[in-house]
Formats: sequence, C-alpha cells, structure tokens
Amino acid sequence: MKDRVGGLHRGLTRRSFVESAAALLSVPFVARATAAWAQERLAGSGEVVVFSYGGSYTQAVRKYVYEPFTKATGIAVVDVTADIAEPQVRAMTRAGRVDWDVALIDGQNYPTMHDAGLFQPIDYGLWDDEALKGAPQSARLSDAVVAFRSTTLLAYDERSFPKGGPQNWADFWNVKAFPGPRGLSSVARHMVLALAADGVPNSDRWPLTDDKVERALKKLSEIKPNVAKWWTAGGEPVQALINREFVMTSCYDGRAVSAIRQGAPIRMVWSGGNLVYVYWTVLKGAPNSGNAQKLVAFLNRAQNAAAFTMGTNLTGPNVNQLQHLPADLVPLLSITEDNASQLVAQDDAWLAAKRPDGKTNVDYLQERWLAWRAQ
Repeated sequence: MKDRVGGLHRGLTRRSFVESAAALLSVPFVARATAAWAQERLAGSGEVVVFSYGGSYTQAVRKYVYEPFTKATGIAVVDVTADIAEPQVRAMTRAGRVDWDVALIDGQNYPTMHDAGLFQPIDYGLWDDEALKGAPQSARLSDAVVAFRSTTLLAYDERSFPKGGPQNWADFWNVKAFPGPRGLSSVARHMVLALAADGVPNSDRWPLTDDKVERALKKLSEIKPNVAKWWTAGGEPVQALINREFVMTSCYDGRAVSAIRQGAPIRMVWSGGNLVYVYWTVLKGAPNSGNAQKLVAFLNRAQNAAAFTMGTNLTGPNVNQLQHLPADLVPLLSITEDNASQLVAQDDAWLAAKRPDGKTNVDYLQERWLAWRAQ
C-alpha cells in the first residue's frame, strides 16, 4: 500500500483506523459536576459540525462525548465522515465556503495549514482551571489543541519469551537473544526507530537529516532478513502477534491497548517510541464557531477526556483523566509519567519543511525508503 501523506498514519487506511476503536470498553456517564459546569459555562443552541473518521470511532464519540455534550449544553453535534480532513478543509477554504466547524488535523499537516491561516485561535477562556492545568502547554497551541496522541512502539508476544522479552529497539535487532520473525511498518518515517536501535539518543533522533537517514537505512539492512512482513494496515501487527506469525513488531499503541484489554498475550515496550499528535481545530470561516469553541472546551475536561479514551482507545493530553480511568488501563497509556518520558515526539515542522529542490522532507524520506526497499 502506498505510504500516504495526510492520513492519521501514512500507510494506515481509514478502515483499519476506525476498526481500532471496535473494542469499546464500559464507560461511566459524564459526572454530574461536569454536566453542571457545561450547563453553566457552555450552554447554547443550534449545532456544531464536526469531522469524523466514521465507523466505531464515530459511534464511540457520539455515545460517550457528543451526546453528553448535547444534553448538557443544548448544542447538537452533527458529524461528517471522510477518509481524511485535510483535502476537504483546503478545498472549502479555496471555494470560500466552509461547511465544517471542527476538524481533526494530522500533526505533520498542521504546520503548513497553520501558516496558511486556515484555523481560528482556540478560546482558552472557556476552559476551566482543571483542563488548563491537566493539558500541558505543549498540547495547547494558539489555533489547535491535541485531540489524541499515537505512538509507534515495540510490541511482542509474551508466549514467545516466557523468561522476559525485549526491552528496547536494540533488543529488537538482537536476533540471537530474541529469535523469531519480526514485523515492521512500511511507513517511511518509521525508519527513525532504527536510530534508537543504533544507539542514537532520543534527544538527537529528530530532525531526520540526510546523514541520519543513511544511518537508519544501514541499520535496517541488518534486520531486513528477519522481517517477515512490512505491514501496512494498522491491525496487521497485533493480529500477527496473536497468530504467532511475529514474535515482535512495531505497532500503534491504540491497537495494542485494545488487544490487551481483550486478553491478548501482548506486551508493549515504550522505550524509544515515536510519538505523533492529531489536533482539534476550529476552521476559519466556520458557520458555528462559537459552538465549536464550546465543544473543544468540553472535550478537554478530565472526565470527558477519560470517556473519549475509554471509548476510542485514543488518549488525549489531559493527564487529570487518569484519575477517572480503571487502574488496569492507566499503565497502558502514553500520558503516564513513566511512559511519556520514554517517547520521542516526531518533528512535524521538519517533515513539512521544503528542501532546496522544492520537495518536502516527507517526499525525500519516501523516495529514499522506496529505493532502499527495492534493493
């Protein structure tokens, strides 16, 4: 499958993404205190039109976030489904007619769309102190706020290593100590994980400059004979672990969390994971921008953030939500202090930047990746 620019994960199809939300967990209704706060601070009328990925994701968000929002505020949520939001947002802006209010924007697309002025400033004045303190400043941009985090990490089959499995990416490359077939993502930018295996400190992994690209590809050549499959759809690596086709693989954390919660013998390794963000944005020219701002404020209150996490297996930035989640789920999330400290945030600004030849760094990575894969 082609490495796609603009999706939630390049190489991850819409179908495979929405299926990641299929295993819904039991979620308590929004607490009365939160509902009372919303009634007092966010009450309104009319509607807000929100982009959605469809499928189980939409079903979960409707039930556990949008319906409580409507009940508390009187504002109806209308979700519109598309594969990805970015092309439609650009097209509506060019046409001078913006029909949506809120869109989910992939982190690597945000810089250029921000520079083009496609988003309204987020009204943080509507947020309460709890949400402002719980969501770190790095997640609260001037015109966007992190909707959820997604990490590409190492996952392994516990049955294959009863005495203990790999603890980092160097172990992934150690086929003598940890024998068996591997899986790796076919997404070009995930070559950065090879740098972790080669001893590059987390602080030096990004930007993925030309010398680091060559170093990563050289390291990947070492493990290439042991890679049983370069997976494309997000559900493949987890299913391959369950079926014992892989003993270990790179994997999206949301997929692994869903499988583990259903009893799969999978262990996640956070060390050196590649962290990406997807943002809530209020579109410039949105017909219901006031209601859009209220929805964004509602989404980021801790109890609502917890409901979003429980329903979708996707984790928003408010760390206060951990107080409202089951104890067995908390260690599986990327926002815990221990897990978060081991991750490396992807440099989206660098990926979007243009090189001297006019191509973006994303384009360059894709070209080098395809050339290496063809060898």
